[in-house]
Amino acid sequence: MRILFIADPLDGFKIYKDTTFAMMEEAARRGHALAVAEAHDLALEGGRIMVDASGLTLTGESEEWYRLGDCYRQPLTGFNAVVMRKDPPFDLEYLYASQLFSLAEQQGVKVFTSGQALRDFNEKLAILQFPDLIAPTVVTSRISRLHAFVNQHFDAIVKPLDSMGGSGIFRVRPDDPNLNSILETATLNGTRTVMIQRYIPEIRNGDKRVLVIDGKPVDYCLARIPKAGETRGNLAAGGRGEARELTERDRLIAETVGPELRRRGILLAGLDVIGDYLTEVNVTSPTCFREIMDQTGCNVAGLYIDALERTQSQH
Repeated sequence: MRILFIADPLDGFKIYKDTTFAMMEEAARRGHALAVAEAHDLALEGGRIMVDASGLTLTGESEEWYRLGDCYRQPLTGFNAVVMRKDPPFDLEYLYASQLFSLAEQQGVKVFTSGQALRDFNEKLAILQFPDLIAPTVVTSRISRLHAFVNQHFDAIVKPLDSMGGSGIFRVRPDDPNLNSILETATLNGTRTVMIQRYIPEIRNGDKRVLVIDGKPVDYCLARIPKAGETRGNLAAGGRGEARELTERDRLIAETVGPELRRRGILLAGLDVIGDYLTEVNVTSPTCFREIMDQTGCNVAGLYIDALERTQSQH
């Protein structure tokens, strides 16, 4: 296969833990031809979706780990698979890229994750499609409604709808002297919609990343355990990653969500599970492959490339 990765700049990769690199490495090991581009390299010309892409060779070295071939403009239809791995935020440029992907898919290009699914599955709001799996949740921009939720549940988490890595997340209580300021900041004085959820104390045992590939859960998750004094378990916020086997509840959540992900054309998703509750459905660029692979020996990247290869025989 010819596989195009749409990613952030390669110089920013930390390959010892980068999931996109793990995918690239496994694909290269199997003899697939790799190319790379950034989202802004996409264009529509003459009715076709084009991309300024470079061939990618992995060197096996830890420092100078890649070589790029010449960059030239080519149609997306020249690739067997296009893998979207640009990190959030899901801003207007991300939206435009997803719309170009949808046009490309009409021309026969296989994009993972599909443009329509990227638009439909906001990583915070997607959990609302599975109400039996989530903690009490409200989505609103009204500060008065947020106050009411905090007063009702006494301990809550406020989060923006378009961020990643724990950015912009606040834990709030009714007696917090900064409550008004936090809610004003989070909502940009009532002009930005946010999500508020009842605080789940099991976060102390880890915010689990459960990976779902082609509708089926990987047997191991990564519990991201908050550092002392921190509410967030995200690795980007200093959390510690500990690979674990799925619990029965983890598997139930994944097997409930998995068929809908598959139906929507989402080849890979990262479910965030705290305690017994689904808290996010990550579809833009889910991570944690490498940590699980290193700690358990489970070849998660292999499972993903297996799934990617299966798409070539599906119509």
